[in-house]
Amino acid sequence: MNNMKLTVSAAPHITGKDSSRSIMLDVIIAMIPALIAAGVIFGLRAVILTAVTVAACVVFEYLWNKALKKEQTVGDLSAVVTGMLLAFNMPSTMPYWMAIVGAAFAIIMVKQLFGGIGYNFVNPAITARIILATSFAGSMTNFVHPTQTIDAIAAATPLAANAAGAFAEGGAPYLQMFLGTTGGVLGETSALALLIGFVYLLIKKVISPVIPVTYVATVAVLAVVFGQDPLVHILGGGLLLGAIFMATDYVTSPYTVKGKIVFGLGLGLITMMIRVFGTMTEGVSYAILLMNLFVPYINQLTRQKPLGAPKKVKEAK
Repeated sequence: MNNMKLTVSAAPHITGKDSSRSIMLDVIIAMIPALIAAGVIFGLRAVILTAVTVAACVVFEYLWNKALKKEQTVGDLSAVVTGMLLAFNMPSTMPYWMAIVGAAFAIIMVKQLFGGIGYNFVNPAITARIILATSFAGSMTNFVHPTQTIDAIAAATPLAANAAGAFAEGGAPYLQMFLGTTGGVLGETSALALLIGFVYLLIKKVISPVIPVTYVATVAVLAVVFGQDPLVHILGGGLLLGAIFMATDYVTSPYTVKGKIVFGLGLGLITMMIRVFGTMTEGVSYAILLMNLFVPYINQLTRQKPLGAPKKVKEAK
């Protein structure tokens, strides 16, 4: 009895089987259907590009920790998730060296400089995607249609084709957008593959459905209000990829239910403002980046008051 050792720590005294590694592993598993779809639709180069980006993210994280003599964190698989998400935001024609530049920015500038996993205030993959789109606009918009057609409209993303009026007479190709046989970046084209991953994450209770559902619903409602086809906006761009895998990031999204709803509404509003009134056909990345910046304030305004906490008394003037 005298030899018994007690573990003394601060509250809360709650333990669980989930860890950063197990959560990231579930996210990786959920993204595999989209990766398989990208390989089938865009060919082997899509898989190689993803492998290069993932390897670059892992190497940069390893070298950063090694150089600063920090504990190695590559084992938590967060760098792998960042690499896959970054690759999913690039077209299959993206030069490998540009993908490596994006990986360096995501891991070093956005993640590690702020303290590593759990401390970055914006999503690394989203931020790197925006930097690449700004720096290498031509390469980031060099979309190849699965049929390898040379027709400009056919090679464009469904959102770009819709903005150009290509769907005015014949109607939008909903089945193609659902399956993913359209132009676009690796991870956004197949709604079917993304929804399979979404269901897996819900079953494993890795994410809450509040943000994705609120986000998508807001986009759909605003599309109708603006006289747009809601299915084109839902299936034809990066909405599902962003809503399922990037807007739900633990670190850069609100932790309260009310906050998640506000977050999703803000995402939908900004996305549609950019798509309808902006010069870009896509707005998901910018919407997530902007709303990431408001997350601390959303958490503060929507968090539950402690039970029995005294009310603030206004000082008499």
